[in-house]
Amino acid sequence: MGRLREQWLALGVPSSEIDRVTEYQKYWGGLVLPPALHYDGGPRCLDSDLPEGSPDEGWLFPAGTHRTAVPYSFMIGPSSEFGVYGERWTPLHRTVEGWVESVALAYDASIWAQQITRVTGEGVDAIALDGFEPVEEVKGMADTWWRGNDSLVALYTAEAECTSAPARRTALIYSGLDR
Repeated sequence: MGRLREQWLALGVPSSEIDRVTEYQKYWGGLVLPPALHYDGGPRCLDSDLPEGSPDEGWLFPAGTHRTAVPYSFMIGPSSEFGVYGERWTPLHRTVEGWVESVALAYDASIWAQQITRVTGEGVDAIALDGFEPVEEVKGMADTWWRGNDSLVALYTAEAECTSAPARRTALIYSGLDR
């Protein structure tokens, strides 16, 4: 980030934001993840670039390159949340680790579930989560995971929020899992 630091400072990016990008790049830069089962595969490779924003709005920077064309960007938020930015900023998980855990959990659940049920749009509101507990490891914000007796429920709402398309809310119910 040495050469870029001076250029970014000249563009008005605060030093503290450049430091956040540098830390992200050191820790996550170059990590290639398998395709996420939602969000058209998610970012192909975690990699950072020029922060955007302002002191009033907060600063975001890219989380990585897209696998496919999507109407939003994968970004890291002002408090290091992992999220998507389309019509508006919508954090999915409180941390990048939460995103990685969510991708891993989706793969694991899809392997072991005896049945996977997809629910979309208004049907997501009808899912009863009584007796379920949140899966804390995913550090969910707009996207959350819930653990029940023999099932997992993944709620994906960030894409719908950031694009103002409520019909895009999705839940995947993985049933037939042992504890």
